[in-house]
Amino acid sequence: MCPGEDKSRLHDLLDRFRPDLTPLEGIYRTLHQQPELSGQEEQTAQIAAEHLRSVGYDVHANIGGHGVAGVLRNGGGPTVLLRADMDALPLEEKTGLPYASTRHVQDRDGVRKPVMHACGHDSHVTSLMAASTLLHAARDHWRGTLVCVFQPSEEHLDGAQAMLDDGLYEKVPKPDLVLAQHVMRMRAGTVNLRAGPLLTAADAFDVRIFGRGGHGSAPQTTIDPILIGAAVVMRLQSIVAREVAPGEVAVVSCGSIKAGNSPNVIPDYLDLQLSVRTFTPDVREHVCAAIHRVIEAECQAAGAVEKPTITRTYSCPPTVNDEQTVEVLRDAFQPYFQESLVDMERPSASEDFSLLATAAGAPYAMWMFGGIDENTWDEAVANGTVNDLPSNHSPLFAPVIEPTLRTGVDAMALGALAFLGRKRGVKCKSYP
Repeated sequence: MCPGEDKSRLHDLLDRFRPDLTPLEGIYRTLHQQPELSGQEEQTAQIAAEHLRSVGYDVHANIGGHGVAGVLRNGGGPTVLLRADMDALPLEEKTGLPYASTRHVQDRDGVRKPVMHACGHDSHVTSLMAASTLLHAARDHWRGTLVCVFQPSEEHLDGAQAMLDDGLYEKVPKPDLVLAQHVMRMRAGTVNLRAGPLLTAADAFDVRIFGRGGHGSAPQTTIDPILIGAAVVMRLQSIVAREVAPGEVAVVSCGSIKAGNSPNVIPDYLDLQLSVRTFTPDVREHVCAAIHRVIEAECQAAGAVEKPTITRTYSCPPTVNDEQTVEVLRDAFQPYFQESLVDMERPSASEDFSLLATAAGAPYAMWMFGGIDENTWDEAVANGTVNDLPSNHSPLFAPVIEPTLRTGVDAMALGALAFLGRKRGVKCKSYP
């Protein structure tokens, strides 16, 4: 924030230039009802691009797939990039909302699956659309360049890199700062901001275990890959329990296990899909190496006909918020959100948005904002049942529209205004 900047002025800008959110609530319902899987975000991207064009941004579409970037040049000053992700998840929605998704589409492998916005990316898209309108309307009160990015394929952790590989920073100015936000299982209206490590690194593995198939009534003639797979899944949990020091963060999850098509046939092979979350490079290296060791050893112990295949399908770094950037954000957020600026445990989730910053050599920060109905949250706190509330990636997760939307809009706009210059022709940066 510029030295001596009156924080109340920033708050006044939000109140003066925040658009009517009623039409955007309708857009949110549309996005929620018509979710799109990673790499298929055509309709969502079109909605975002048309909105940016209507407001007055220079729009670039189809970047790294369906990625969209809108640029608003507004005189000398820093370049701030705001990012929202667009993709949904292959889940059947069970919220019972009148605007719940009933959509089924084919995934990348041609398999027809249900789709829902179980991670709140519809909230992210709508919030950034509204914030882009607010910041355009308030352009006489700031100077610099604003870049609004709507990113595809975050759930596969490859959308940010795809946009970079497709020449994102040849199409739009390189940012001096990158900001993002994520709706979470928190009280609606609240915001969480923390410096340093925020989200874990992520690694995923596809595993195939080879056995020898045969009749279910004659298991002695087979090498059962399902039995091997069961042993592998159980044994993998010992890595975190017995090989990672208490106090360190590591998560190993088996999200998919598939084998066979008949109750009376022992199959030839079994497929596993594994997800790994860690914070530190040493723990990450050890856990990934231990996964290979455990799987290969279990297969050898069972006399598998050949070595398993273990393929890393994606990998992304941890999200580590820049401390100086967070200090500036906190200075802007605290007077505005006051007691609604809360603390929370670091989630062991992962994100790829930091790649947009590191590719430009820029600092970055992400904050969380709440989407759980206030009364529902308060009751759960009183009863000690917060962990029973639906969280991200649950088929029951659906943020309440308000005050979630307004919080996301205000936080995103306020975050940008905290860094954009205030005086014509004067650059104002409070970070390196």
